[in-house]
Amino acid sequence: MNYCTPREIVQNALQTGVGKSRLPVPDMLALGALAGAYIAFAAEGSTMAVHDVASVGFGRFLAGVIFATGLMLVVICGAELFTGNALLWLGFLEKKVSPALLLRNWWWVYLGNLLGSILLAGMMDASGLWSYNHFLHGGYVLKLAVAKVNLSFSEAFFRGILCNWLVCLALWMAYAAKDIAGKIWGIFFPIMLFITSAFEHSVANMYYLSDGLLAKACPPLVAASGVAAQADALTVQAALIKNLLPVTLGNIVVGALFIGSCYWYCYRERPGADLDSRCPAGEIGENR
Repeated sequence: MNYCTPREIVQNALQTGVGKSRLPVPDMLALGALAGAYIAFAAEGSTMAVHDVASVGFGRFLAGVIFATGLMLVVICGAELFTGNALLWLGFLEKKVSPALLLRNWWWVYLGNLLGSILLAGMMDASGLWSYNHFLHGGYVLKLAVAKVNLSFSEAFFRGILCNWLVCLALWMAYAAKDIAGKIWGIFFPIMLFITSAFEHSVANMYYLSDGLLAKACPPLVAASGVAAQADALTVQAALIKNLLPVTLGNIVVGALFIGSCYWYCYRERPGADLDSRCPAGEIGENR
């Protein structure tokens, strides 16, 4: 077969997770920053493409088509993404990753993702591209960020669950593929679906919220956003507490419990199981 079975995917995910958990802190920060930047590039491209699309549904679909590039870059080029690293939970269940190593990885990768996202947001602010199309692009960026901090805690939490369910499934299918084309297609459809569905991704939101906070300082962008009266609600505290906190918790819950625990329980290696056809370690699509 030119793909791995679900039982083989579990072994691939376990092996990759154990390697990730043992990365040195500088590596986690650097690779986390790269992943934050890759997701930010995808987010930036999607906002540029859809900022003046009249149909909301088609605009979200178009954004999803573009945004899928971000996870492709993370998986194929090799980087550390917090939402995908929720699957390190399999290693914890298998007793190959200690709680300390699990939390260590999540913390440093999350921080790296945040740094990469802020870096790209700062570059976009300096690029002048938010003035594109008579400031409508920047206005859309601000409108998007304001909408995110106006979600209730439960709305943001459950949208985080729904989002990372699909993100982890995209990674799961990437683990199943034995070539780059298979990984690209495995990633594309779930990511397109989560963006089209307006779910919430913590790392993407690091970029969107940083964008909004920077755009808020430009009066023409605020005027073009259509949400000038609500812009004061967008603060660093609101970004952290009203969006990133519940979305991050939702992302963790689904990656660890819904995907990690369920697939580990159903497809973990048992005595007598036929795993002779397991994928070679070098075919899982990552460098570790």
